[in-house]
Formats: sequence, structure tokens, C-alpha cells
Amino acid sequence: MTEAEIRQLIRQETRFRTGLGFDVHPFEEGRKLVLGGVEIDHSHGLEGHSDADVVVHAAMDACLGAAGLPDIGHFFPNTSEEFRGADSLVLAREVTRQLQQRGFEVINLDVMVLAEVPKVGPHRDAMRANLADAFRLPLESVALKATTMEKMGFVGRREGIAVIASALARQT
Repeated sequence: MTEAEIRQLIRQETRFRTGLGFDVHPFEEGRKLVLGGVEIDHSHGLEGHSDADVVVHAAMDACLGAAGLPDIGHFFPNTSEEFRGADSLVLAREVTRQLQQRGFEVINLDVMVLAEVPKVGPHRDAMRANLADAFRLPLESVALKATTMEKMGFVGRREGIAVIASALARQT
């Protein structure tokens, strides 16, 4: 193999990129709780400008990061009335469109929910299906897990929910 062929192969390999997303929202009384596009019966919702769907927000940031783009606040500022109460799944579809316009497609999402309450397990399949639909992925390309913080920190004190997400994207 020539040096030029090796360089071409390396360029092809670097077409895969990863991104990391993180989001956190405190609980707020009087709001509905939406996680992964699923409305969950709970005593409190999450505080935020949009629907405060911390799961979708972290996933969007991971996808944007994989494409080397700014975070969701750049595209959907919390100072804009246009996005007040917005459905985060609609915003995720727009992120997917933005990525595709720039020549990227999401290959895989891995999402970890950090919460003492509510229990995520009963809603996991619906949340995965919503994420798969919004990011145009097959269901098997979306992982969603949850863990507690063993009663430590603000999550452990049941003051809010945090989410970490990673995305693999391919430059098309």
C-alpha cells in the first residue's frame, strides 16, 4: 500500500466522530415531567424554558458535538419566546435536519439518566422509541439507562435530574 493510499484510508476512518452531551434541570412544582418525550406522572416537573426534557437536551448536545457544532442554546436560546414551552422532540428533529444539511448522520446514541425519582425503567422503551424517531435511528441504535446517585448530591437529595449522553456520527 502506498503512502497516499494509507493517508486516504486514514481520512476515511476519521469520518466518524463522537460527541458528549450533559444537561441538568431542577424539579419545579406545578409543571409536567417530560423525559425522553414521555410525560411521566410525578409530583414535580423540571424547571426550564422549553418542556425541560433533560434527556432530549443531553442527546441533542451530544449529536451537535459530534458534528463540531455549538450547543442547543445557540440554536434554541432560552431568551427567545419562540422556544418557550417548546416540545424538545420537535427541536431534536431540527437538530437532525441541521446535521444532515452539514453532511452528518447520527449512528448511535447512548443516554444515562441520573435520578433518584421517578423510576425510568417503566418508560425506557417509549423513551428509546422517541429518541430513535427524532434522530432517525433504528431502535437498536439507541441505548437508555438510568442510575441513582446513592442519595449523594442534588440528584441524590431529589432536587433534580441530570443526564449524560454520547453520540456517534458519521460524516456522509
